[in-house]
Amino acid sequence: MAKKKIYLFLSVLVALFLVASLIFFQTSEQTSNVEVTNGTEEAQGPIDERVEADFAEKGPGKRDDWFMTQKGFEEEDIPRNAFHKAFEQTKQIRGTTAKEAPGALDQKWEFNAPSNIGGRVVDLAVDPNNEDTIYIAAASGGVWKSTDAGKTFKSAWEDDLVQSIGAIGITPDGTLYVGTGEANPGGGSIVYGGTGVYKSTNGGEDWEYIGLKDSNAIGRIIVDPTDSDKIWVAASGPLFHDGGERGLYVTEDGGKTWELSLEGTNKTTGAVDIAINPGNPEQIYVAMWDRIRYPNERKYGGEGSGIYRSDDGGATWTQLKDGLPSGEEVGRIGLAISSTDTEKIYVTVIKTDGYFEGFYVSNDRGKSWEKQPRNDLLANSQSSFGWWFGRNYVDPNDGEHIFVSGVQLMESTDGGETWNRSRGSIHADQHAMAWDPKSPGRVYLGNDGGVYRSEDNGAVSSEWIKAEYEPFTQFYTLDVSHVDRSRLSGGTQDNGSIRSWGESADGWNNYYYGDGLVNLINYEDQQIVYACYQYGNCARSEDGGETMSYFTDKTVSERRNWMTPVVFDPNNPSVMYYGGNIVNRSTDGGKTWEAISPSLSDAESQDQYPFGTITTIAVSKSDTNVLYAGTDDGRVWTTKDLGENWEEIKDPKLPDRWVTRLAVDPKDEKIVYATFSGFRSGDNASHVLKSKDGGKSWGDISGNLPGVPLNDLVVHPKKRNVLYAASDVGVFVSPNGGKKWYSLGTGIPVVPVTDLKYHEPSGVLYAATFGRGVFEVKLKGW
Repeated sequence: MAKKKIYLFLSVLVALFLVASLIFFQTSEQTSNVEVTNGTEEAQGPIDERVEADFAEKGPGKRDDWFMTQKGFEEEDIPRNAFHKAFEQTKQIRGTTAKEAPGALDQKWEFNAPSNIGGRVVDLAVDPNNEDTIYIAAASGGVWKSTDAGKTFKSAWEDDLVQSIGAIGITPDGTLYVGTGEANPGGGSIVYGGTGVYKSTNGGEDWEYIGLKDSNAIGRIIVDPTDSDKIWVAASGPLFHDGGERGLYVTEDGGKTWELSLEGTNKTTGAVDIAINPGNPEQIYVAMWDRIRYPNERKYGGEGSGIYRSDDGGATWTQLKDGLPSGEEVGRIGLAISSTDTEKIYVTVIKTDGYFEGFYVSNDRGKSWEKQPRNDLLANSQSSFGWWFGRNYVDPNDGEHIFVSGVQLMESTDGGETWNRSRGSIHADQHAMAWDPKSPGRVYLGNDGGVYRSEDNGAVSSEWIKAEYEPFTQFYTLDVSHVDRSRLSGGTQDNGSIRSWGESADGWNNYYYGDGLVNLINYEDQQIVYACYQYGNCARSEDGGETMSYFTDKTVSERRNWMTPVVFDPNNPSVMYYGGNIVNRSTDGGKTWEAISPSLSDAESQDQYPFGTITTIAVSKSDTNVLYAGTDDGRVWTTKDLGENWEEIKDPKLPDRWVTRLAVDPKDEKIVYATFSGFRSGDNASHVLKSKDGGKSWGDISGNLPGVPLNDLVVHPKKRNVLYAASDVGVFVSPNGGKKWYSLGTGIPVVPVTDLKYHEPSGVLYAATFGRGVFEVKLKGW
C-alpha cells in the first residue's frame, strides 16, 4: 500500500507542475515547457531526467539504467572487444546473406518518422568556410549536416558505422574529426560506446577511421588554433569496465599517429573536457574524470577526477589543486577559458552523486581558485544528475559572458557572480553550444530535444528557433494501429510518449510525459491508447491521448522495472496484463486491475535500484489461459490456468541472464521463444531459445547471430517458421525457425533496434530505432 500511495502521490505532483508549467524537484523554479492550447495541456518539454530525480527521493529507488543493467550481471567481467566483434559479425552476415539468401536483402527499408521531434545532441561544430553550415553529433544517431542555419539536417555519416557519437572538431579548412561513443554516462537513459576517431575531408561525404578504437567514449575534440594537424582528444574510456584507451590523446599529423599525453591516475580515469589558450596554444587545460558503471551501481567520480594544465604543449602536466575540491566525491568537471582574459578560467564541479558541488574561478591560469557563493538557480540546474551535462561555454567576444549547461541553459554576464536561466522555448537538458563567427549574435544550442538557434547571442530572453527537420529520435517502443497504419505512437528517450496524429500540423507531437516507454494502441478501437513513463507509471486514454487517466495506483507490485511490461490479450484488447514483480490482469481495458500471480522474483537489489522485476509477458493466442513471464534475474514462468497456478520453468539450457523477450507461436501455445541478454556480462552470445513443449525442454537457435543483445523477437503470424529479431546492430530474419539467420533488407543504419511491430493487414514490418527514428519495410516473401 505504501508503494501505491507513493505512485499516486507522484502522479498528483506531475499533474500539478504540468498545469503550473513549472518543474519542482530538489528545490525551486525549473521551467517545464508546457503549452496550454484550447484548454488542453500538451507537454512540449517532457519531464525525462527530472521525473527520475524526483523518484530518487520519492519513488522506487534511484534512476535505473535499464538497457545497461539488462545487459549484465554483477561480479562478471565484460568482454573488452565484444562490440567490435559484433560489428564485424554483422558485416559477415550481410555477406552471407548476399550469397545464400539475396531475397532477404532485396527488402528496402524506408524512413518513416518522426522528423520534427529530434533527439539528444551532444556536440556542434560551425563550418568556418561555408555560410549557414553546421555539423551536429546525435548521441546515438550519427553525424548530421545543416546548410540552412540549423533549419533542416541531412545525414553526414555512413550507415554502416557505429551511430553513437561523442564529439566533433573542425579545422580552419573544414576537415572534420569525430569521436564515436557518447561520454555522458547515463542514468535511466541508454548510452552506447564507440569504435574510435574518424576523419572527413569532404564535408562528411566520406569517412576514414584514424585510431583510438578502444577509447569507447570521446568527451571532447579540440583543434590547435595554429596547427590544423594537431588534434587533442579527450578519451573517457569504456563505461562498463576499466582499462581501454583513456586519457588525453594528441596527434600532430592529422590522425596518422597518436600519443597519450596525459594518463589517468587509475584504470577508471579518463579525460572528458579540454580547453586551449587561444593566445598560447602550448597552454592546455584538461578535465579528468574517474567513472565506471556496474550492473547495480554507478560510480561517477573518484580520486582520479581533477584539472591539469600543461604549459609546454602537453610534454609535462601539473594538477591544479589550490582551492579546488579533491577526493572520492569529485565527479565530472566542465571548464572554459575567458575569451578576453586568458588568465581567467571557469570551472563547474559536480559531485560523484550527481549533485552540484560548486562554480570556481581562477584569475591566475589555475594556480589558485575561488569558489563562488552558491547560486540556487545554478545549483538546481544540475538537478541530481550533473554528470549528464558538464560543459561551460564563453562568448567569443565577451569573456564575462558565460554559459553552463544543465537542465536549463544557465547564463552569467558578469563572470559568474550572478546567474539567470534561459526562459526561451527550448527543450530541457543542454549539452552543446557554438557561435557562428560569420553571423554576429548567432549561436547554436544542442540539447535532448535537438538543435536550436538564437540570433541574439543566447541571452536569457532569446527567442530560440527549433530545427524543423531532425530525424534522429531515440525510441524505446512503438505501436501501430491495426486499422490505420499511418497512426503510430512510441515511447522515446527525453521526449516522452509521442504520436503521429493529434493537433500538431507539423508532424508528431507529445501526449504523455517522462521518458516515454511502453506505448499501446487498442487493435480494435484506435482511440483507446496507453502510454507509460519510467518505473511502470502508466495511463490510458479513450480519446486518442487528448486526456489521460493514470492507472498504476490500481495495480499491485512492490517494485517495477524501468520499462514495465504492459500487453494486450491477442484475442481481446479489453484484457490486459501488467507486470511489476507481480502479474496484474485487467478485463476492462485497464480501468481496474487484479493481481493474478505471486511475486515472480525474490532477487534483492544491491542498492536502491529496482531489481527482481518482471521484464516481459507473453500471452498465447491459441489458448489465452496460457501465459509466460520473464524477469531481470533470469527466471521464466508459465501458467496454464490464467494465473491460478504458476510454474517456474527450469532448464540447464536457459542462461542465467535478463529475459528480454518471450514470444508465443500464434497457432500453438506450446511453442515459445525466449531471448536473453548476456552481452555486457562476459557472455558474447545472442541467446535465442525455443521450446516446443510449453517450456519443459529448450533448444538454442541463436545460430550465427552477432554477439549482441536481442531486444525483440517477432513470429510471423502466417509463416510460423519465419522469425524477425531486433538487435543492437540491426534486424535479422530466419526463414527456418532459427536454423540460420540473415540480414533483413537494406537502407536501415547499423543502429540499435529496440522494438519491432509486424502490421498484419499490410505486411509491413516497423522497426523502432534508438537514434534514427522509425523505419518500415514492405516484406516480399519474407
